Order: sequence, then structure tokens, then C-alpha cells
Amino acid sequence: MHETSPAPTATPVTAPFHGLATVVVAVGAHVAAGEVVAVLEAMKMEAPVTAPRAGVVSAVAVTEPAPVAGGDVLVELT
Repeated sequence: MHETSPAPTATPVTAPFHGLATVVVAVGAHVAAGEVVAVLEAMKMEAPVTAPRAGVVSAVAVTEPAPVAGGDVLVELT
């Protein structure tokens, strides 16, 4: 019997609040846990958005710079 590995699940990286998002990684990039994947600007302040875990960027959900709401997906990691 041939055993298959489960497909990797995507982990969304979301905007913590409303602002203007600039994604700083590309699809296929390997990122470490805590690495900056986007920068969110609001009220003339910039806040880094970091990867919650190590992985590979499988999707970039916003074109940059783009207005986003809190909870909007910025990138996905597998």
C-alpha cells in the first residue's frame, strides 16, 4: 500500500489593521518565522507584518501599494 503525504495547508498572513499595504516578498520566496513579509502604513506610521511560521510564499493577495482592512489576507505561506 502506498502512503501519501497530506497536501501542505496554506497559512494566511493578514493585515492587523486598516492601512496601505506593501508586500516585500514574492511568490516562491522562502521565509523564516518572524520575517517581514509586508509593511502596513497608517496615520503616517509604518508597521511590519511578519510571517507567523517558516514557509514558502505560495500567493500574494494584494498588488502594492494597496489599501487593506484589518483581517485582509496579504500573502499565503505553505
